[in-house]
Amino acid sequence: MKKQLKKIPKFSSEKQEREFWQKVDSTEYVDYSKMEPFRFPNLKLTSKPITIRLPESLVEKIKIEAHKVDIPYQSLIKQILFQRFARS
Repeated sequence: MKKQLKKIPKFSSEKQEREFWQKVDSTEYVDYSKMEPFRFPNLKLTSKPITIRLPESLVEKIKIEAHKVDIPYQSLIKQILFQRFARS
């Protein structure tokens, strides 16, 4: 007997959709047995690598803070920059 799938509701925002999928069992809504492999061959990075010189003492302080929150230090730098400049 084939399992009857539930209908995926309409969402008014991406946040609402994200919260929905975090709470439910997606196998009740999606038949994964029918999925096919898919590739995105032409995807490009949305970020740009840069080189920046910082004093070693500053890098060490950043690494210590990053370790406290259990994230890579470069991710912490990105978070700090995002918080300061992305909302402007």
